[in-house]
Amino acid sequence: MINNKNKYAQFIKSEAKRLGFLSCGISKAGFLEEEATRLEDWLAKNRNGQMTYMENNFDKRLNPTLLVDGAKSVISLLLNYYPSETQNPDSYKISKYAYGKDYHLVIKEKLKELLFSIQATIGAVSGCAFVDSAPVLDKAWAAKSGLGWIGKNSNLITQKVGSFYFIAELIIDLELEYDHAITDHCGTCTACIDACPTAAIVAPYVVDGSKCISYFTIELKENIPNEMKGKFADWAFGCDICQDVCPWNRFSTPHNEPLFSPNPDVLELSKRDWEEITEETFKLVFKDSPLKRAKYEGLQRNIDFIK
Repeated sequence: MINNKNKYAQFIKSEAKRLGFLSCGISKAGFLEEEATRLEDWLAKNRNGQMTYMENNFDKRLNPTLLVDGAKSVISLLLNYYPSETQNPDSYKISKYAYGKDYHLVIKEKLKELLFSIQATIGAVSGCAFVDSAPVLDKAWAAKSGLGWIGKNSNLITQKVGSFYFIAELIIDLELEYDHAITDHCGTCTACIDACPTAAIVAPYVVDGSKCISYFTIELKENIPNEMKGKFADWAFGCDICQDVCPWNRFSTPHNEPLFSPNPDVLELSKRDWEEITEETFKLVFKDSPLKRAKYEGLQRNIDFIK
């Protein structure tokens, strides 16, 4: 059986590579003890702001065996989204992950195909795919399976490729050979903490979500607090500052996923173009884009706040 566990794990990793994933790591499904204390403290200090969904399903968030019947293994996968081109410098900025098609749609398809391959080759394996939309602590699982370490900006960082990638999981009822966590390589660096314009990284490895530009421009549904005026550095949807300044991201290389390729029009938009965009154009250009999450009204609110 030991050989089978190893053989199946190697097969899954080779299939993940075939499907375009950057890397794949596997952990034993179980209770995340260290994360439980951290999450409890984070929520108690209201660092989730209006992201009340973070308070839901607390037990399931920490234990995938409560989320998926018979769960034995958490397969963590990384998918690169680092672009080969960036926006016109005279523009309101959007996070690089939002340049192309909504990653939920792209990754879900890949995960379905991976599960199908597992079932076709190994046999009766049940499982569920998760892409950032269910109570799964994706960064914790990816770190546990050796895909990187959680950095001082709370992002998963990998030595060879940085942090511009999506994290997804396939949780299955099959025992596999498991990977191990790697060491932290942030060292004494505080580049991300020093660069954050809203001081959202309140301590090394602790981000106050309610102070983050991404929170204000995507999650917050009401008016942005006036004390944040002048601190957004032209970010209208999300923010990449703590990743852009991270020394490990000098190793980022452009993705090869056609669906993440940006609409050339989006990269060329000037500030004036963003200010004058109509709702009809917004719906047309961003119909399968992550920007849908902010909606037209939300994007206009953000631009009005920072212009």
